[in-house]
Amino acid sequence: MEPKTNATICGMGHSMKRKEDPRFIRGRGNYVDDIQLPGMLHMDIVRSPFAHAKIKSINADKALKVPGVLAVITGETLAKYNLHWMPTLMSDTQMVLPTEKVMYQAQEVAAVIATDRYAAADGVEAVEVDYDPLPVVVDPFKALLPGAPILRTDKKDKKDNRIFHWEAGDRAATDQAFAQADVVVKQDMYIPRIHVASIETCGCVADFDRVTGKLTVYMTTQAPHAIRTVFALVAGHVGLSEEKIRIVSPDIGGGFGGKVPVYPGYVIAVAASVVIGKPVKWVEDRMENLQADSFARDYHIHAELAAKRDGTMTALKIKTIADHGYTDAAANPSKFPAGLYSIVTGSYDLKRAFAEVDGVYTNKPPGGIAYRCSFRVTEAVHCIERITDVLAQELKMDPAELRMKNFIPKEKFPYKSVLGWEYDSGDYATCLQKAMDKIGYAELRKEQAEKRARGELMGIGISSFTEIVGAGPSKQFDILGIKMFDSAEIRVHPTGKVLARFGTKSQGQGHETTYAQIVAEELGIPAAHVQVEEGDTDTAPYGLGTYASRSTPTSGAAAAVASRKIREKAKKIAAHLLECSEDDLVWETGKFSVKGSPQRSKTIQDIALAAYTNHPQGMEAGLEATSYYDPPNLTFPFGSYICVVDIDRGTGMVKVRRFVAVDDCGNIINPMIVDGQIHGGLAMGLAPALLEEISYDEDGNVQGGSFMDYLVPTSMETPSWELDKTITPSPHHPFGAKGVGESATVGAPPAIVNAVVDALAHLGVKHVEIPITPEKVWKILKEKGVAE
Repeated sequence: MEPKTNATICGMGHSMKRKEDPRFIRGRGNYVDDIQLPGMLHMDIVRSPFAHAKIKSINADKALKVPGVLAVITGETLAKYNLHWMPTLMSDTQMVLPTEKVMYQAQEVAAVIATDRYAAADGVEAVEVDYDPLPVVVDPFKALLPGAPILRTDKKDKKDNRIFHWEAGDRAATDQAFAQADVVVKQDMYIPRIHVASIETCGCVADFDRVTGKLTVYMTTQAPHAIRTVFALVAGHVGLSEEKIRIVSPDIGGGFGGKVPVYPGYVIAVAASVVIGKPVKWVEDRMENLQADSFARDYHIHAELAAKRDGTMTALKIKTIADHGYTDAAANPSKFPAGLYSIVTGSYDLKRAFAEVDGVYTNKPPGGIAYRCSFRVTEAVHCIERITDVLAQELKMDPAELRMKNFIPKEKFPYKSVLGWEYDSGDYATCLQKAMDKIGYAELRKEQAEKRARGELMGIGISSFTEIVGAGPSKQFDILGIKMFDSAEIRVHPTGKVLARFGTKSQGQGHETTYAQIVAEELGIPAAHVQVEEGDTDTAPYGLGTYASRSTPTSGAAAAVASRKIREKAKKIAAHLLECSEDDLVWETGKFSVKGSPQRSKTIQDIALAAYTNHPQGMEAGLEATSYYDPPNLTFPFGSYICVVDIDRGTGMVKVRRFVAVDDCGNIINPMIVDGQIHGGLAMGLAPALLEEISYDEDGNVQGGSFMDYLVPTSMETPSWELDKTITPSPHHPFGAKGVGESATVGAPPAIVNAVVDALAHLGVKHVEIPITPEKVWKILKEKGVAE
């Protein structure tokens, strides 16, 4: 490869043509983009066309002559303030801007500050960068080979590209169980890189006030308080201490884990605002979002499952290579470098298991976010549900029968899994049976046999998954040392209206409705009179944010606990007003009444007014409470999904004919919100199963870096989902809820893959890698001699 000197290679640059390009405008637009502040400047970023290269020089002379361009920021600029590197959420380090070399295609190289976004884009075009290409490593297996180029040369004494080795379970006991097994099945599977592709891209407006020394950042983040703390850790040495930082997260058009990390663009915009003294806006376009932001998945899994001849599963072995790109920027709790992957035993009563994961550096963007899953649960569920079907095929056993035989019995809950988790509650057999009854499982099997006799391809796939959500108990869960509790602050005004503030941040999950209903249920105040606020670190109590289906299990629980504190104080005030003992009072929804004299009562509104006007002497005025809820355990929602597919022998096209999803998320607060979350999650589960993938060629060039080739489902590809529920309350949660926002994304992919493999199983097919494209299927059909 010849060195190139212009930043426009591979479409990484921008041009004036974008002014007339509607894709550019749509890619930019989001709530942050609507923010207009006096004197605001705009920032755009020069990105690397190479996956690995030494930076010989950066020439900004031409860019500074572009009308409207005010400054060009490089790594050398930031190095003067020691801001060119920053910590990741997994305590690794990540470049803000490089000073020596770039590590992946589309990496930030320099930033242009201008009076408007088009001038900034033209400035990016004019920046000249001279690169000297270096050896590229995009295959994590090759990255681990002796003699492979060491990528993180910034790390002193680093001898290889391994980030970590993690393991769980008893290796020796598992090996012994395998040696004694009647049947052993093995399967390699790859869960490719995908991107959240949320409807709005990332962006921020950084506004530093030189008079007060306070920084306000409006940004699309799922975790405002954690981001504030990270900013303070990164920039505290230049005077940005935490009390002078305010993060405001407005409405966000989708997060799904991709808006948890701190991206270099945020830090550069903040640095620019501090130096220049004016607000600086940065909003990435769609290609930048897809090519450079954090990715999910990229797990290479080898699974082995041992069983008795009658189908009883006895042991599980998993060996995984996790491609994290050039830095470990995974959004995982500190103590779990491989996330909660040890949930990989799933819904089954396995007696022995061993799992190990090696994290690896490659010349790709940082990966490892929890894309609509609770820290690698999607990978774990895909693994166990696929290998279960491989075993069923080997034993010539119905996959539903095999699952029923091996489910954890409901009488065993709470259940301690062989890999260490204590499942709170479950009734897996009832859930699967309900799904089978709803879809007409027996009749479908008959139909399948008839179609096979005619040469038609129909498949039925099952996924009976267990999720693990609600991070988390402080004894186990933290990010950068910050415990993963969450919070609620509730104030009842004198007129009986409520202001409730939370440490989470909604991206469309319906927090405003759900939280209001929790408070309304606990206090008897109409939900319409509960104002819910979150996303502003100057007003909301400290919390760890919204991701990994943790909002209802943590902040929802905090709302209930805080409401009950208020109710306890309200009881004392009611006793004072009714001139009776607290023991003589009984609570009904919205009021306290005297036992035996229901006509003697005080509503919560009466009590709220009295809290400010007629409270007992010696009692503090007001009616409010705060809770920082530290859950005693995670919660374990589950479900059984059944998918029916038909495959066109002429094109290889997979059509999802029916999809039944039976979920159990414990007690349900709002059925419509739960169904909406499941509908969205199912679409986002269908996507990686059939459509989405980001790959790289041997030179590190991204494939799947725009919506031309990164395929997201539309209404045309999305089937009509059929939903149902079972209810198994969590015994330790204040009102028995478990969480549901990500379950469907976790459970759907293996159900679809199992259905496709089932349609092809009689041809000798045991596995098909995702995404299952028509091309892949047609090649299989061609090889088997059945393509039309």
